[in-house]
Amino acid sequence: MKFRFGIDNYGLFPLNLSPLQTMQWALGHGAEGVAFSGLDDASRELFGKKQLQELKDFAEANNLYLEWGNGQHVPRNLSTWEKKDLFEHNLRAAKEAKALGAKIIRSCSGGRMRWNKEAVPTKQLLEEMTVALDAQKQMLMDHEVILAIETHFEFTTFELLQVFKDLGAKPGEWLGICQDTMNVLTMLEDPVMSTKRILPWIVSTHIKDGGILANKTGFQSFTATYGKGIVDFGEIYTLLETLPWDINLNIEDHGGDFDIPILDPEFRKEFPDLNESEIKKLMSLSKMTREKMEEGSLSILDRPDWPAVCEIRMAQDVKDLKNDVETRKIPV
Repeated sequence: MKFRFGIDNYGLFPLNLSPLQTMQWALGHGAEGVAFSGLDDASRELFGKKQLQELKDFAEANNLYLEWGNGQHVPRNLSTWEKKDLFEHNLRAAKEAKALGAKIIRSCSGGRMRWNKEAVPTKQLLEEMTVALDAQKQMLMDHEVILAIETHFEFTTFELLQVFKDLGAKPGEWLGICQDTMNVLTMLEDPVMSTKRILPWIVSTHIKDGGILANKTGFQSFTATYGKGIVDFGEIYTLLETLPWDINLNIEDHGGDFDIPILDPEFRKEFPDLNESEIKKLMSLSKMTREKMEEGSLSILDRPDWPAVCEIRMAQDVKDLKNDVETRKIPV
């Protein structure tokens, strides 16, 4: 297998770039491709056959990879909790991906449901997701794409593995994982341990650094510039190298921090798979985070401040990722 490195377009959202402009930005900053998490509503409305062909032609002419997005897997509106049919939504994404020659569709439905006491119970959402995905299996296989469910603030890797088992899915077939190396911290999972758990299913990545701090209510997680946080990318890359297919290392970055009140007994019930081994590892990462913050090499960037620095930080992330890959002599 081999790695290529590029960006996820989410980090550049404040620039209001079109998909083609995003590809041009990536090329101009030394990236080897773009994973599109999704498009804003205005861009999606205008995105037709002509734009698909332009994007495909540009990628092929400049030897850039493409991963697509706009997929969803929770058949609910996560604001109103009303049920919704995902088939047509994901069918459109599958048709777009096939037209682009992309094999991966990143899927994300929102997140932080278990933080919301008004939310539909996680167990019920998992059951509904399983039914919805089962109905899409043949459609996704017919379009020769893999729906890559992001490790977002929706479900833990333990829960996703159970869904895959219930569906009788096989790695590399029609379902996979987009491993976000920082989001898992917010779901109280160590990045390396979670990568080991879901390794056979990983087909895409969000390479994102971050930190986690223990506090009076539990933990606080936050994003960081690549290489400045506490994510052990060396160990993660070593694991990814064992996969039988190529993997794109897609830099994703943004501002913001997240409270994780795990010391609240009611909230703790929402993470039944959390064990002492993982908690011990998270505490170790918390100590490392605090040490980096005290020495001044790591800090929290408030989400409202991201637009002012997004282009500079994303460009630096690409540069640092490229240097890291070359230094580690990872196969490319």
